[in-house]
Amino acid sequence: MTTVHPRTSGRRSPLAEEHLPLPEVRGALAASLEGPLTVRPAVDDTGLAWLADAAEARKSAGLHREPHVRQSADGLINLASNDYLGLSTHPDVVAGAQAALAEWGAGSTASRLVVGTTQLHVDFENQIADFLGFDAALAFSSGYLANVGAICALAGRGDLIVSDTGTHASLIDGCRLSRARVVVVDRGDHEAVRDALANRDEQRALVVTDSVYSIDGEPAPVAELYDAARAHGAVLLVDEAHAFGVRGPGGRGLVAEAGLSGAPDLVVTAVMSKSLGAQGGVVLGTHAVREHLIDCARTFIFDTGLNPAAVGAASAALALLSANPDLPITLGDNARRLAQRCGAAEPAAAVISIIIGDPKQAVAAAAACRDRGVLIGCFRPPSVPEGTSRLRITVRADLDHATVDHVADVVDAALREVGVR
Repeated sequence: MTTVHPRTSGRRSPLAEEHLPLPEVRGALAASLEGPLTVRPAVDDTGLAWLADAAEARKSAGLHREPHVRQSADGLINLASNDYLGLSTHPDVVAGAQAALAEWGAGSTASRLVVGTTQLHVDFENQIADFLGFDAALAFSSGYLANVGAICALAGRGDLIVSDTGTHASLIDGCRLSRARVVVVDRGDHEAVRDALANRDEQRALVVTDSVYSIDGEPAPVAELYDAARAHGAVLLVDEAHAFGVRGPGGRGLVAEAGLSGAPDLVVTAVMSKSLGAQGGVVLGTHAVREHLIDCARTFIFDTGLNPAAVGAASAALALLSANPDLPITLGDNARRLAQRCGAAEPAAAVISIIIGDPKQAVAAAAACRDRGVLIGCFRPPSVPEGTSRLRITVRADLDHATVDHVADVVDAALREVGVR
């Protein structure tokens, strides 16, 4: 077993730095050259020439992407983020990040197994494990790395993984990288999961699913999937990224809502980057699962530890959620109000998905919302299947009813402008 040794805080001496004056640098370089400086000839870029054609094809199909650069105090109402509880800017959360920054510095400075584990990391892992009802937790630098690391550590060559068509890209990539045999079933089809497990030749099997699907916010049949896994000697891994802070008692997620917190043969992943408004991912399970991940999860072993400021912010946000269990209730009320006013189906979580179909129209609708002061997500292939490009609205708990109603009016006007309504 590998032990994660937490660093303790302490005053650090600044590193001594020696600077060679620029003229002396030039002289030293000149003296080291025995002959004239040669320049490597330019290489024909035919190996990457195809990139231009590929870029043009994406533009023609309406699939070109550019990051939206947010500006401080830009005045936009942001319903494109996953900051479900609105805690990313809460004074306590910001103060938690600042306190961690002051005590531990800007970065964790190394991988978790070297000196990248601070006492703050360990305290947060105990805090979130206790809140979600599990024996132990292990923090990763992102939810993506948590999913990939957990899957690859729990399944490998000679094992079976059963996944579904709605899983997040991080789960899909974990399945691919694991080298296990992967069976993909229709989203929510727990009977197909049972069949795949019952008819396998492999001794070990892992079932993976999102508890709330990220694109449309629909819930997975977690209880039925767990029953199927247990009946056939398999382990269930549930990604609670879009349910943590949103569903369940006090925001403890869909697993807690199903009464499965801490259940045997169950592993849960969650993130600090959504409802907690910070950064990072976490895997929860038994102490044995945690020890196994420390020894075997490559995305933990070889990655620089999560920066202390993110851990401090996540810890403060979790304390706020624990002290304010009504936050998920307010979030749900806002989501239902907005969906009703937008003419969308009643949401099961905090995501409202308005399918437009054509990616160019979806982009135009999102731009029309932005022009009216509301930032809304636009999802196109490959994030969603062909023909299902959409607006993806993520509601927040810190919005008042007047703002919710205003957003609904903006969405309606934008859809009419682009000819969808």
